[in-house]
Formats: sequence, structure tokens, C-alpha cells
Amino acid sequence: MSSKKASLSNCESTISNAVGLGSTTRRKVVAGLASLPFFAMGNVSHAQVPPTSKVNTTKLAVTDKEVTVGILHSSTGTMAISETGSIQAEKLAISQINAMGGVLGRKIKVIQEDGASDWPTFAEKAKKLLEENHVAAIFGCWTSASRKAVLPVLERDNGLLYYPTFYEGLEQSKNVIYTGQEATQQVFAGLDWVAKTKKAKTFYLIGSDYIWPRTTMKLARKYIETVLHGTVVGEEYAALGSTDFGSTINKIRLKKPDVIYAAVVGGSNVSWFKQLKAAGINGQNQTLLTLSVTEDEAKGIGGENLVGFYSAMKYFQSLDTPRNKEFVKQFKSMWGAGAPIGDVTQAAYEGPWIWKAAVEMAGSFDTDKVVQAEQSGKISYDAPEGVVYLEPNHHLKTRLRIGKWRADGQADIVYTSDYIMPNPFPKGY
Repeated sequence: MSSKKASLSNCESTISNAVGLGSTTRRKVVAGLASLPFFAMGNVSHAQVPPTSKVNTTKLAVTDKEVTVGILHSSTGTMAISETGSIQAEKLAISQINAMGGVLGRKIKVIQEDGASDWPTFAEKAKKLLEENHVAAIFGCWTSASRKAVLPVLERDNGLLYYPTFYEGLEQSKNVIYTGQEATQQVFAGLDWVAKTKKAKTFYLIGSDYIWPRTTMKLARKYIETVLHGTVVGEEYAALGSTDFGSTINKIRLKKPDVIYAAVVGGSNVSWFKQLKAAGINGQNQTLLTLSVTEDEAKGIGGENLVGFYSAMKYFQSLDTPRNKEFVKQFKSMWGAGAPIGDVTQAAYEGPWIWKAAVEMAGSFDTDKVVQAEQSGKISYDAPEGVVYLEPNHHLKTRLRIGKWRADGQADIVYTSDYIMPNPFPKGY
């Protein structure tokens, strides 16, 4: 048996135990790892493992052989349509890291909790993970409401959260790494594109009724009015989980905006886009740019209800690069050929890798030392979306892409920006 095959064989039980995979899925992960050129597994057995007393001085769940982390997303409720992919991506990254020998010579053990699309539940589960399980990091949350609920717990207990969702910005905590885009990278850059390419002057804003859509639309309105010199002709919010958009659609038909600018989230997207189509509003007669539809949501909505509409994201599954093609192959090998891969899914995949890089730069699992490494400006990662750079403000320097939806639930990338520095506190907003 070759050394590479031996390494793969030795890691099978660790992958299964660490992330709770069945034997069939485990074999798919292990078989797929053999094709990844960037995994140097042959050297794992030669790595020197530092003593636990040196790398864990704050009583985290770290032993000589394992380090425990938490995954905290909604696997039930209205947000499960969006968050399932994040869970899958984080488990894939962790299984691959374990196959490489883990972090500081320790395999990652996962404790998974369900936020159940309920913000107080997220806070309760974060408290459990940090105070009872003593996890070294949490990979989780999706909505800003869930992140805001968890933030006081993180700051009180000095825990680490790797948050994968595009969000409104206006936040920076030493206890959070934001692997999604903030507003200047997604909202402002996307509005610039649609105003320029579609000659758009009038906008109708619609979002779900909670922190992210409301704050995002406040930012968007000001940018439209003061920078683009356009006009907002309508602004509405639907309760999370809402399924009735008839009144809003009637108003849109009356106002005839150049652009429908949408931030409807979760299961509500299914009703929203189906009702638009039923009303005769489609990508051939109306420009619609959404901030909240990725391939994960498209699978539930149905590509036939999205054709011709646009999404502003940093990543699409259709990205045609060797690195992304390898990632897509790995993801589908683990989770099935029909498993969608959207923007937040890919950003969730980045979390464990960035944490691993920071821990190993710090030479410790201790939160303050890991944060110091993360603020060094020296961490980058060759992600499926392309190389991303972790800036001292805990956000990533990355690119914006605009995707035009096809009937098969995939998007043609019609625009890619230059790198955009993260600026979570834009002047004047």
C-alpha cells in the first residue's frame, strides 16, 4: 500500500467519528480526497504535536488528540432551506482538515446544535456550546437576528464565531470572523452594476421583516438617492415565513420600477417568486436584483421561476475555475449529486480553514491568541471563489459577482468586480 493510500485508510474512522458520517458517505469523502492535489497527507504522521498544556491554557475542550468545535445553524424551521448547505460545507471542510491531520495535530470533533430558526434558541445553544461543551470555535448562524442574539454570549464567554452570511455591516467584534460580504461589497457594488448596465433610475425595495433586510434597505435607499441620484418608489417588508405577496406585487405593477431590489429570505422566497411568475412578472419584462437567493434557495424556488432575474453574490456554483470544479466535485461526492452549493455554503466552507490557519499561526487554541493571528493581516486562503484575504477588521477582501438565473437553477456569471476591501462602517451611513 502506498503512503498516500495508507494515510487515506487511517483517516476513515476519524472522519466518520468527527462529523457523524455514515460509512457510505465516509467512503465518498475519502475517495474524493485522493484526487485533491493540495492535500499533503503523506506528511501528517511526521508532524510534531505540541503538548496540550502549551496550546490550551483557557480550559477549552482540547485534549492531546482532539479539539471540539460547535456547528450552530437552523436544521429546522423556515431558515433550514438556506442553512442546510452551511452545515454540509462546514462538515466537508472539517472532514478534509481531519484527513490532513487536523489542527495542531488534533482531529476536530463536532457538536452540532439546531437554532431552529428561532433567535432566542440560537443564544441558548451558543451558551451551551461555550459554557458546557467548552468548544474552541463555533461555525454558525445565518440571519443577522441570530448573530445579534449570539453576540452577547460570545463576548461574555470570549468565544469565537465564524459567520458565513452576507450581511448589512455596521458591526465588528473581536469574537466574530465574517466570511460573507458586508454592505459595501454586496449592496453598493451591486447597485452600481444595475444602475450602469440597466440605466436604472427607479427602485422598489422589498425584504423580510428583521434586522438584515431593514438595515440593508436603509443603506440601499441612501445610496440610491445620494450616490446614484435615483428614486425609491416603494419599500415593503414581509414577516419572516410569509407566503402572501399579492398586495406587494399589485403595488409593483402599479409603480413600474426599473428594478425590483429584493431581500426576501428563507422559505418565503418560494412563494415570492412563484407569485411573481403567476402575475406575469419575469426576467424578460422586469429587472429584479436579489441579495438573498443562492443555489440553495433556487432549488426550493424552482429555476423556472427565476429565469432572467439576477443575484448579487461573491460566489456561484457555476464559477469556471479548476479550484471550484474540484470543490464542487468534493461537495457532491459527500452530499449527493443534487446538493446545491450557494454563496453562503461556500463562505461556510471557508470558516474552518481560516480558523485552522489562525490557530496554527498562533500556535494555540486560546481565543485571544487566535484573534491576534486573525488581526495580523497575514492570513489568506485559496477558496473555491478565489483567493480571499482576512483583513484586520475581521472581514474578507473579496470580489462581487452578478449571476443571471437559468431554468436549471444555476446562474451565468455576467459580472465580476475587482477586489473590494471590506468597510463595515462606511462614512455617512
